[in-house]
Amino acid sequence: MALYTIGDLHLSLSSDKPMDVFGGGWENYQEKIRQGFSTLKPDDVCVLCGDISWGMTIKESMEDFRFIENLPGRKILLKGNHDYWWETVTKIKKAFAENGISSIDILHNNAFSYNGYAICGTRGWLLENEADAVHNAKITAREAARLRASLNAADSSDIKLCFLHFPPRYRDQSCQEIIEVMKEYGVKNCYYGHIHGYGQHYAAVGESDGINYHMVSADYVGFIPQEVTT
Repeated sequence: MALYTIGDLHLSLSSDKPMDVFGGGWENYQEKIRQGFSTLKPDDVCVLCGDISWGMTIKESMEDFRFIENLPGRKILLKGNHDYWWETVTKIKKAFAENGISSIDILHNNAFSYNGYAICGTRGWLLENEADAVHNAKITAREAARLRASLNAADSSDIKLCFLHFPPRYRDQSCQEIIEVMKEYGVKNCYYGHIHGYGQHYAAVGESDGINYHMVSADYVGFIPQEVTT
């Protein structure tokens, strides 16, 4: 039994959204993902840190979910900024059940316990437009509340891990509200994606303020799920 994570699969089996604009590493990336997952066992778990599918609706994304369904292990996914297909958790689970998707769970205002770990998280937020202070404050507060709800749902005896889509730190920016929630709940390891291409040079990796940051965008980790160790 092992816990893994990877972000930004950006699948597009039913939509025309090529990823090679981010560099040659994305060529044939769906096969790279399949190969990357090939070492996982049926009782392993992999957290997918957002930007799962380019589909605009659950129906349009269903081929991508079937692709994920056929990968080994249990998959737990959270929302990314490009997951336009996202609806309520109830609607997503209903669509999965109707289409025989049984190995995928949703991380949203909840937590999962696995082998002594509490799997917690939310999308997070990155201040891409600092001029829109009201908008940023509203979304940041919402995401911090969702992370708090997730951490509150965790088993108190489990080691709390935080999985986000947006990086809490990037370049000279930080989402302090998210960071403070992690510190309050004693989170020591945070995993995130979102960053691609040259921007990965500015990704926060390593320890800061008692939290170890891990960047797991698919192209950054060679499309290989990363084992979570503490």
